[in-house]
Amino acid sequence: MGMVKVVGLVLHPRRDCGAAIDAIVRWAASRDVTVLGLHDEITRIDCAAVAVSAEEMVERAGLLVSLGGDGTMLRTMRLVEGRKTPVLGVNVGRLGFLAEVDLPDLAGALSTIDDHGFTVESRTAVRTVLPDGREVSAFNDIAMVRVPGHGLAHIGINVEGSNFVRYAADAVIVATPTGSTAYSFSAGGPIVSPNVAGILVTASAAHSSFNRSLMLSPDEQLELDVAATSGRLAIEVDGIIQGYADAGDRLTIIPVPAAAQVIRFGRTSFYERARRKLRVEGSAQVGGGDPGDAVVVDSFEQSRYEILLGGELAGALHYRRHGGRIELAHTEIDQAFEGRGLAGRLAAAALGDARRRSTRVQATCPFVAGYVARHPEFTDLLDREGAPS
Repeated sequence: MGMVKVVGLVLHPRRDCGAAIDAIVRWAASRDVTVLGLHDEITRIDCAAVAVSAEEMVERAGLLVSLGGDGTMLRTMRLVEGRKTPVLGVNVGRLGFLAEVDLPDLAGALSTIDDHGFTVESRTAVRTVLPDGREVSAFNDIAMVRVPGHGLAHIGINVEGSNFVRYAADAVIVATPTGSTAYSFSAGGPIVSPNVAGILVTASAAHSSFNRSLMLSPDEQLELDVAATSGRLAIEVDGIIQGYADAGDRLTIIPVPAAAQVIRFGRTSFYERARRKLRVEGSAQVGGGDPGDAVVVDSFEQSRYEILLGGELAGALHYRRHGGRIELAHTEIDQAFEGRGLAGRLAAAALGDARRRSTRVQATCPFVAGYVARHPEFTDLLDREGAPS
């Protein structure tokens, strides 16, 4: 008997998750599994998932599926913080560090989970109490960030009750190993394996003589003191402003080990994902992958079709929608992926999508116009303005 009886869905707020939801609903129907979704997300999509509150979904679901990118995964992990409910991340767009499968592999991944064919990777969270008394948790980072128009962040770093250093910086970031590849990395912090127990403290654009990151044990007490000379600071929790701190305020940071469980199948390692996402130079694998495995997704909030190879963004076809017509305006392929026929894959996918939507096409992109000229089966989609000469 399968282990999954109820699946809960968490959706990206803007990306088109319809195809992923349809795949999950079909799989669930074949195995007598109930599919739940958050009320304000599911009601905007015509599907067979049952709309429930966040509390009910967390209580009932034996598996949560995050449809989106890393931001959606972080939100899903916060929903189940402290529970053993595993979370499966599904890429609906670009490669993320946390998501495990792409849309074409979704049904197979669900069956593998149902048959107990997976492992879990525990993720640490960090928790604090804001100056207004609210408790918040983050799986990437908690950052104290300079408010534009105010002075620098002057923050004392106290470890085990003793002051170690005071940073003067644009921001001070307390990151989990998961968050080491996010804000902390952009500020010059190290890449840390998610299997490491500890938390990172990194200063962004430090104006003080000491600008190194600190790696602390989860057993060590960490406090951030806002100095009297500091400007007003925004407190960002996983990239979202949740409050503000002023001179004299203090944040006590509490690590929460194993706060969430992320599903892994062992198909790619953390280092492979990091290499591709961060474009690590000198890697023979950057730009690799079988072109036959390329996946095209409609990143509609950016008005472009994106082609992903090996989980990495390899190119895009930009478009503009005009009522019932779509203008295919410009195709670009990353230099590392040129010469593999990916532009043609993009054009075919965009034209095929237009046919399914009964949408007329204006091909102002010279490559798309040439592609249609070489593939006359798409000529009937063109309006007069978009017909190739």
